[in-house]
Amino acid sequence: MHIQFKAAGLSAALLLATVWPALAEKISLKDVTGRDVEVEVPVKHVILGEGRQIYFLAALDKTNPFEHVVGWRDDLPKADPETYKAYLAKYPDIAKLPTFGGMKDGTFDIEQAVTLKPDVILMNVDAKTATEEAGYIEKLAKVGIPLVYVDFREKPMENTEPSMRVMGKLMGKEQLAEDFIKFRADAIKVVTDKLEAAKPARPVVFVERAGGYSDDCCMSFGNENFGKMVEIAGGTNMAKDIIPGTFGTVNPEQIVASNPDQIIVTGGMWEAFVPGGAWVGVGYGADLTEAKRKLEALTKRPAFTGVKAVEDGNVHAIWHQFYNNPYQFVAIQEIAKWLHPDLFKDLDPEATFKELHARFLPLDYKPGYFVSLKGE
Repeated sequence: MHIQFKAAGLSAALLLATVWPALAEKISLKDVTGRDVEVEVPVKHVILGEGRQIYFLAALDKTNPFEHVVGWRDDLPKADPETYKAYLAKYPDIAKLPTFGGMKDGTFDIEQAVTLKPDVILMNVDAKTATEEAGYIEKLAKVGIPLVYVDFREKPMENTEPSMRVMGKLMGKEQLAEDFIKFRADAIKVVTDKLEAAKPARPVVFVERAGGYSDDCCMSFGNENFGKMVEIAGGTNMAKDIIPGTFGTVNPEQIVASNPDQIIVTGGMWEAFVPGGAWVGVGYGADLTEAKRKLEALTKRPAFTGVKAVEDGNVHAIWHQFYNNPYQFVAIQEIAKWLHPDLFKDLDPEATFKELHARFLPLDYKPGYFVSLKGE
């Protein structure tokens, strides 16, 4: 960024010389794909390639996480309407933010993006192939707009920390990013240290991704995302040897044959996508009585017939969006408590989530993220 001024007074020049370097600095950073990207930081104008990226941007700005957002993808009101409503109530101007379609579905409007003059566009790594095929990086580079990849979905247990560090550099909040990373690591260590000391038997766990979202059964996770969270929490992910990547599908017969000890269904408020669907509506301020009713209804499907987890009542639902944000440590604590209730009887994941909100997030905490048929 260049500033031109006429010789209209040495004092003004000296003021700019002393103040401006503190405001902006061009740096080179590595995004989570290993790309070297030059960005002027701290960034003042950001386009979010996915609306749910506000989950991690908010962790770095408790006052107003939307202050520097000039545009975002239109997914948050549909994928997580309760969180969107909470942010809208606190920051009503977000209703006026320009919205975009997605890179992967080809509805991202690059001309619109350029007119907003962002300092950076944040993109999830799962959009990388589509972004490259469309030549967006080169097109944006021609007009001086860098694109930075982050990842909280494909390999979140590997990429959450580097992604948060990238965000810290972009926003000029590096120490706050480190504070968050430590909070997250300490919360996970509470689980892993106890498991390492006790070495309990590992129950077999089937995680159903977005159970009830469609009539098909059953989407799940390989050895990443919720699949990895189960392993960290002291379980054996049933699908880790069936699904080669992060996401995939297992057939009902495989579930019956594996006879899992525990079942965890991810859910959300998806009325906008599947009106009146069988999905389990957990999330910010959810009605847990209704969520529990819908969770129980899912156990009547053929895939869960006679399965040990259903017979023993070890069927649970958890907020789907833990799969796409840096708060996975809360999910790990809750899963550990479900899998090893005696070992973790003193662990309080709700308290951890409340502390996360109190220390880092702009919203007040509301329960509703977990429900179980185990009599909680």
